[in-house]
Amino acid sequence: MSAVPPVAGDLLAVPLPATAATLAVLPRSPGVWAQAWARLRTDRVGMISLWVVLAFMVVVLLAQAGVIGADWQREVAEPFAPPTIVGADPRVIAEKQAPRAPNVDLSDVDPLAPRYAEWNERAAKVQTVVVHLAATRPFGADRIGRDVLAKTIKGAQVSILVGIAAALLATLIGTVLGAVAGYFGGKLGDLLEWVYNVFTSVPYILLIFALAAVFKSGPLAKTFSNGITPVVIILGAVGWTGIYRLVRAEYMKHRTREYVRAAEAIGAGHMARMFGHILPNISHVVLVQLSLLVVGFIKAEVILSFLGLGVPIDMVSWGTMLSEAQTELVLGKWWQLAAATVFMATFVTAFALLTDALRDAMDPKLR
Repeated sequence: MSAVPPVAGDLLAVPLPATAATLAVLPRSPGVWAQAWARLRTDRVGMISLWVVLAFMVVVLLAQAGVIGADWQREVAEPFAPPTIVGADPRVIAEKQAPRAPNVDLSDVDPLAPRYAEWNERAAKVQTVVVHLAATRPFGADRIGRDVLAKTIKGAQVSILVGIAAALLATLIGTVLGAVAGYFGGKLGDLLEWVYNVFTSVPYILLIFALAAVFKSGPLAKTFSNGITPVVIILGAVGWTGIYRLVRAEYMKHRTREYVRAAEAIGAGHMARMFGHILPNISHVVLVQLSLLVVGFIKAEVILSFLGLGVPIDMVSWGTMLSEAQTELVLGKWWQLAAATVFMATFVTAFALLTDALRDAMDPKLR
């Protein structure tokens, strides 16, 4: 007795198994990051800000590699040379030209007369050096003849690196502590809440000054005597509280949701649930807070360097440039102040606008 083939529409008909080609043509929903990037691309202000930030990051990388801004300490112009794009004024060069010895025969009355020709040759060399030093400087020179543009580029490297490194440190501390406090709760959560309350009860600026004093003249002064490490640690140690509060609240909200319970049911451990399941779902909060911290820490570094508590004196940042410019401004020399202010304002504004665009692009309610 032969089997009867299934008829179309028969309830007993067995469907054919799906092949790889069939699965390949099935539509797939885009992931979280793909959706965020698609929304960001439609934001014109956000994309312009992104390109500005990327341009600054390229400058920072080139300065870090020594391609640009490496010679910022060289005296390449006259002190307080004004900004110009057309070269030095010939009248200024003429005024600074070294005086020439008289071109007359005085050998009978002056024993030094044979040396006059040599002196004239040296004077011509001095004039050549003056012309070289008075070369074009689009952003002018500072009080000892260093190029303000090179200083601004090197200052961008230091200030932006300090802001990013300190923001990463603060984000790491705040995220880990917030995840532990929000996920476990109990006595451990109470202990972390006590630590959080201690840090937030001390005024922000006083806590920074206290830590700066420890690194500058305390027991850690020899260990962290040079570089930007003390500034990064100070800013990271005082800036984690805001992101801790947000991450803790998100973990308290997500720890009882179905997908976390499902992960627990299949045997996932605490670390896997905390950082493998919950953290990706609150990553937009962490990313936005990281962006905000970068902007805030760049401003804080400028203030610390302005007060003498920032980067060492043998380094340059936007803060040290503004500190130098306060004395130059009294003399009417405004170009160092303008250069540092314009560069810092451009980067901070672009980064802040990019942060707003990222927040809108990653907000689940707007997807």
